[in-house]
Amino acid sequence: MEHKLIIDHTNNWIKSVVVDLNLCPFAAKALLKKSIRYHVAEEADIKKSLELLTHELHLLDNDEEIETSFLIFPTEFKHFDDYLDLVEKAEQLIEALKYEGIYQVASFHPFYCFEDCSEEDAANYTNRSPYPMLHLLREESIEKALRTYKDPEGIPERNMVLTRQKGLKYMQALRAACFG
Repeated sequence: MEHKLIIDHTNNWIKSVVVDLNLCPFAAKALLKKSIRYHVAEEADIKKSLELLTHELHLLDNDEEIETSFLIFPTEFKHFDDYLDLVEKAEQLIEALKYEGIYQVASFHPFYCFEDCSEEDAANYTNRSPYPMLHLLREESIEKALRTYKDPEGIPERNMVLTRQKGLKYMQALRAACFG
């Protein structure tokens, strides 16, 4: 699949799900400023994915204009358990490279399922993206955004309540529209 199309799908998802539902208090600013970097990684096993992650971390170090970065895996990590292995290794890599407290990884996957939720729970759609991806965020930016946000600790619960109120069919349709 063409990389531009994959990025368009991802960008549509950020706009229509993450921003329009206000799931993330600072996503709109990054979207408006066009300070989001997208890297489509095809044929990337765990080792190659971690090499790409290291490269993205160094890019963020050297370019303050990039607010956040998405590593998108359109053909890899289709099974959620395989993806969770990648997330675990990515977090270990961030710690090993002494980036803990500087960057963090947010995880998004088409079959994302919270530990205590059924697969059909609409709350999973807070993290169900068009493709498996790792989202790199600057900790400093998160802290800055959350200082002006009322009840930042309540964001995950608020998002779960909101998506459940919207309902499974609505959330499925909203994500499906990102491919249109």
